[in-house]
Amino acid sequence: MMTRIAGLDGAFRGLLNFSRMKLEPYPLCFTPVYKSYVWGGSRMAAEYGRAGAPEVCAESWEISGHPEGMSRVKNGVYAGDTLDALAKRLGAQLIGRPLERFPLIFKLIDAREQLSVQVHPSDETAAKWGGEAKSEMWVVLGAGANGRATLHAGLREGADEAAFRAALADGTAPSLLAAHEVREGDALHIPGGLVHAIGAGCLVYEVQQSSNTTHRLYDWGRGRRVHIDEGLRVVDWNLAAPRIIHPGNGAGWRDVVRCGYFHMRQLAFEGEVRVEMPGGSFQALFVKRGTARVETNGAAVELAPGASALLPACCDSFTLAADGPAEILATTLGDFAC
Repeated sequence: MMTRIAGLDGAFRGLLNFSRMKLEPYPLCFTPVYKSYVWGGSRMAAEYGRAGAPEVCAESWEISGHPEGMSRVKNGVYAGDTLDALAKRLGAQLIGRPLERFPLIFKLIDAREQLSVQVHPSDETAAKWGGEAKSEMWVVLGAGANGRATLHAGLREGADEAAFRAALADGTAPSLLAAHEVREGDALHIPGGLVHAIGAGCLVYEVQQSSNTTHRLYDWGRGRRVHIDEGLRVVDWNLAAPRIIHPGNGAGWRDVVRCGYFHMRQLAFEGEVRVEMPGGSFQALFVKRGTARVETNGAAVELAPGASALLPACCDSFTLAADGPAEILATTLGDFAC
């Protein structure tokens, strides 16, 4: 007959749970979650060899813990686990902060046609009106047949709520949008509350808060439902149209966007580069150009063009290696993600 000793049994179970909670750090890769919307195209399959992408593929959620596009690990000991489950189980070891929800989403967006004119809540308006706050940023990976395309971000100077509401009603809203001509490599920061739209011909890498709240204001005559009242009440009328960011293509590290929610840098390199982890954050990698090998804790993955990987926060450092010229976009958390 086995006798249980008070306290020891619970301690043993706690020890067992602790051992299960310790993360084995390695580069995590995920199965993409594809979204087929009316404005999508076919460039993900054509340019990145995505055999599993639908014929009309608007978005690929590369790394996401959001229930409407949940990432699932496809390599290593955590293969099959969702990112949400890992975040709940491993918390700060994975994310770098004591969070149980992965705070960002990383996407590819292929806009064969222009997206709707839309707006997302900020933290303040989401708290007041509901929904999920969403600040985001875009890096242009491709920009149409002639190498140019248009992003809309912000309103023209002098456009107030009354003028914009009237323009939405009479179909002239595009005349009040600030238009930015962009080329491959350009970037743009879209804080919550800023009216925006991705133009036709853009292939974009997007980083955003973990949210899927979108208020569609104008849809270019496609007949889909719009959300005028809901959208206009979360517009920040004090936000000026942002400036296009040109990080450049020189060797080494360059800042792309730094805000309270995320910090993206771009690395152009060849050969081998050792990267120290920043402390307090994971590193999300995207191969913008070339191919790269990423290694940490004795485990390595090969990343083709357009591939993503997540380095858990508990890694001390990682190594990137490329036989030829390569460019990596590396994103960490900003100060607000806590």
